Amino acid sequence: MGATIRTRIVKIGNSQGIRIPKLLLEQSGIHTEVEIEVQGDQLTIRTAQHLRDGWDQAFATMAQEDDDVLLDEVNTTEWDQVAWEW
Repeated sequence: MGATIRTRIVKIGNSQGIRIPKLLLEQSGIHTEVEIEVQGDQLTIRTAQHLRDGWDQAFATMAQEDDDVLLDEVNTTEWDQVAWEW
């Protein structure tokens, strides 16, 4: 386990918060966005996961394996065939 520091909850505008010492942030690698989760009487703060991380590689792999095809049949309408400009 890492360092433990005792601190107080402080008023920040209409909210409350804590000040996290720079040393703890540096040790944790947390820089910008965080996720906060409640677990009983504990709050867990962790770096927010980036949505879509790894999607580029996943799509490239799908393309290499010819696994990037539509699952549904394409059903065009008369409007698609006449009015729509491709």
